[in-house]
Amino acid sequence: MLGRIVARLGVQAAAAGVAAALLLAAPAFGADSSKVLRYAFPASETGFDPARVSDIYSNTINEAIFDRLLTYDYLARPAKLVPMAAEAMPEVTENGKVYTFRIRKGIYFTPDPAFKGTKRELVAQDFVYSFMRFVDPKIRSPYGFLVEGKIEGLDAVADLAKKTGKFDYDAKVRGLEVVDRYTLRFRLTKNDYNFPYITSQLPSYAVAREVIEAYGDESIAHPVGTGPYTLKSWSRRAKIVLEANPDYRGFTWDFQASADAWDEALVAQMRGKKMPQIGRVEITIIEEDQSRWLAFNQKELDMLNLPATFRPQVFESDKALKPEWQEKGVSVYRGIDPDITYAYFNFRDPLTGGFGREKLALRRAMIMAYNLDEEIRVIRKNQAVAVEMPIPAGVVGHDPNYRSINGYDPELANKLLDYFNYKRGKDGYRTLPDGKPLVIKYASGSAAVDREFNELWKKSMDAIGIQMDFQVMTFADRLKAAKACQLMVSGFAWSADYPDGDNFMQLLYGPNSGQSNNGCYESKAFDAFYEKSTRIPDSPERNRLFLEMTRQMEVDGAWSLHVSRERNQLLWPWVQGFKKHPVLQAEFVYMDIAPRR
Repeated sequence: MLGRIVARLGVQAAAAGVAAALLLAAPAFGADSSKVLRYAFPASETGFDPARVSDIYSNTINEAIFDRLLTYDYLARPAKLVPMAAEAMPEVTENGKVYTFRIRKGIYFTPDPAFKGTKRELVAQDFVYSFMRFVDPKIRSPYGFLVEGKIEGLDAVADLAKKTGKFDYDAKVRGLEVVDRYTLRFRLTKNDYNFPYITSQLPSYAVAREVIEAYGDESIAHPVGTGPYTLKSWSRRAKIVLEANPDYRGFTWDFQASADAWDEALVAQMRGKKMPQIGRVEITIIEEDQSRWLAFNQKELDMLNLPATFRPQVFESDKALKPEWQEKGVSVYRGIDPDITYAYFNFRDPLTGGFGREKLALRRAMIMAYNLDEEIRVIRKNQAVAVEMPIPAGVVGHDPNYRSINGYDPELANKLLDYFNYKRGKDGYRTLPDGKPLVIKYASGSAAVDREFNELWKKSMDAIGIQMDFQVMTFADRLKAAKACQLMVSGFAWSADYPDGDNFMQLLYGPNSGQSNNGCYESKAFDAFYEKSTRIPDSPERNRLFLEMTRQMEVDGAWSLHVSRERNQLLWPWVQGFKKHPVLQAEFVYMDIAPRR
């Protein structure tokens, strides 16, 4: 059984001699400083300390600066784990409870004053330190849930720190064993078939203790890693500039094409190149769709994930590019991202929270009244597909035959509210069953598309007599408030950190409240299903548990589940090597820029 599971993960013993593209060191530095890639984030970053941040934009930068033990093959579909800082895939023993990694020699951190003139090599102890930071109470890592209760002895160190106020990074942790300078052994509290995914995740990047201690809380502005890029400059919430790391070990682009027709031309463009090729990456924060669209048209951006608003200006009715775009040499990469969008209800809020029958009725009525079809047709211009369960297509555990019990039905939603005594007043809006005012506060962004979503929410809720008040906030402020369980209702999105249903179901797991569980949903029934699922490998039994969890969160009205987004990535002809990866975000590490025409 274990052999079948680890084969699915791509986990093999070191003796198997895994031949992965990232193991092939390039003989010379390949980046060209004249090659500049320019693109935009639609929302602002928060910082660049892997243990402290959780947003996709910050972690896109972190992905290019830091190394982790494992990463993903760029072209393999479904996503396949391959070595990164590790020499090979881990040695797996004791039925998935012990994982032993051997780290490549000769990987060095970018020079920094914190090293006091010493050339600093990456060693096993750096990963021990990085994993310990997950549970340091002072850091309050949003990804602490990844290791809590999983690594032998680590929770005890965290518990002691909570009592003493000081985390002991020199403590010996049985589950984080430095066998020798380049060998690291993880001992888990129980078998975990997804643990290799955790070692590939963004927060498990290796940081140097000297750097973190030198910069303290300002470590978010001083990322020092061993990866292909360094942070050249950062204007917060405005512009981020990366430069290729001249000390990076490099690799040769030698990925194998998958069955995707897109791959053939991509391989022809890139095979054999020394990576990275792009010398400078300039990322501008442009929140408005209109502004990003204009910047791409004026060739100020080299690539653009097409905002739905402008889809009719680019595509014919048959989804082919219009002739004027073909004449310009623009190409488009199309696919459904393995992500979900949803609105969550705060279960700690006195108005939307709780498990009383009248509270369940309120949440489910709101879910059934939301016109998802209009969102897809009008706002997203059919650039999305509805999702029926929290696990999207392309992720292990997704069931294409599952159908939600909370489908669009405003008539039933009204009857539900009537039954539980949410009475309409003279103004047409309902009150709580006790007669007190009922006003739903929805936290949203300030961009034009956010205003469209707010209008749809208002229209949908007006149909069932629920008054809404919209609180406009920046993305960073909204994320911070969500982690503190302070927002009544808000929209969110989640992209796969690893291609397994566990990565999505953990968003609803009670102990993750204040970390990844933004709605602070704490259901004993759901948690019991989730905990059981973590103890068994990929199997029909585990898939059944995913369905049980889905049904439970629907009955409780935890989320208004919406869409997986279609990606239409527009590329000017000088952009080479792009393919959206289901997990990786910094695709520019694998790309090139030809001379602009």
